[in-house]
Formats: sequence, structure tokens, C-alpha cells
Amino acid sequence: MPASRSEIVLTAPQIARMIAALTSAIQAGSPAPAELCLVAIRRGGEELATRLAHGLARATGAPPKIGAIDITLYRDDWTMRTDRPVVRRTDITFPVDDREIILVDDVLFTGRTVRAALDELMDFGRPRVARLAVLVDRGGRELPIQPDYVGQTIACAKGERIDVLLGGTPGDDRVVRQRQAGAGLAGL
Repeated sequence: MPASRSEIVLTAPQIARMIAALTSAIQAGSPAPAELCLVAIRRGGEELATRLAHGLARATGAPPKIGAIDITLYRDDWTMRTDRPVVRRTDITFPVDDREIILVDDVLFTGRTVRAALDELMDFGRPRVARLAVLVDRGGRELPIQPDYVGQTIACAKGERIDVLLGGTPGDDRVVRQRQAGAGLAGL
């Protein structure tokens, strides 16, 4: 099996600036930013949603409602991934009907995770509008889904992976590109 190589493509200060810019864009794009509801897609979107919520609370004086969904059983490929999926809890403790919902995830790739998240969200009600915020858009869409708010677009080849590492300490944050030996950008 070929060895993989990793490369840090975004550092903690860059990520902090991206999150601040995402927060400002979300606030500017919302008719009532104090009434926003953020819904993180577990697990990658949770820390990002928390940080966006803190930034929005500082900017508007009112913290947005925040929830999280687990899309495991809504994925169109869950039976191909494992016989025993690990299902985590969905926490949406506020009404979804007629609300402005921002789905939050760390990386947008094929669009399948977002499609699953939208399917699950609709089981909770009918939002007035649902938007998508991601830290990294790596391209490679298989479905017609685009982010409304994106921190950074990073072109990736087949066989590459983007890992967003947001820890409890912002100084440790980083975005890493994992490459299989021999993988390049020729596959784009």
C-alpha cells in the first residue's frame, strides 16, 4: 500500500480569519441575524458551528440557536459503508418551521452529506430558508449543491483528502491535505 503524505494547507491564524469572515458574511446575509439557527452536521461541523455562534453572539448581542444532526441513516451509501453504522444523537431543540437555518460543516466534497442533512432537517419541519456554511470547499461535486458561505476553496485530486482539525484550543487548528503517494492534481 502506498504511503500517504500530508501537507498543512491552512494554519490557525488563517482559520481564525476565515471564521471571522464567515461570521461577518452570515450576519450580513441574514435579514434578522439575531434569529438565526445554526445546525451543525455531526461531527465535522460542530466546532465550527460553536465558533460561528460565539462570533454572531458578539456581533449581534444575541446568541443564535444551535443544534446538531447526525445524518448516518440518511446517507444514500450507509449500507455500503458498514453493517453496523455508528449513529449519534440529533439535537434540534427549537422549531424549524419558518426559520432561517444555516447548515454548518467543515468540508464540502460530493454534496451527499449535505443532501442527507437537508433530508433530515425537513423531517423536523419546513424552514423559511436553509443555507450552507462550510470552512473548506474541496470541489468534486456529485450533486448540484453549492455553499452559500465558504471560508476557502482548495482544489483536490482524486485520492486526496482534506482534514479540518479544529480543537478546543484555536491555536492548534489546522487544515491538512492528505495525499496518497503518486496522487496529484491531474485528476481534476
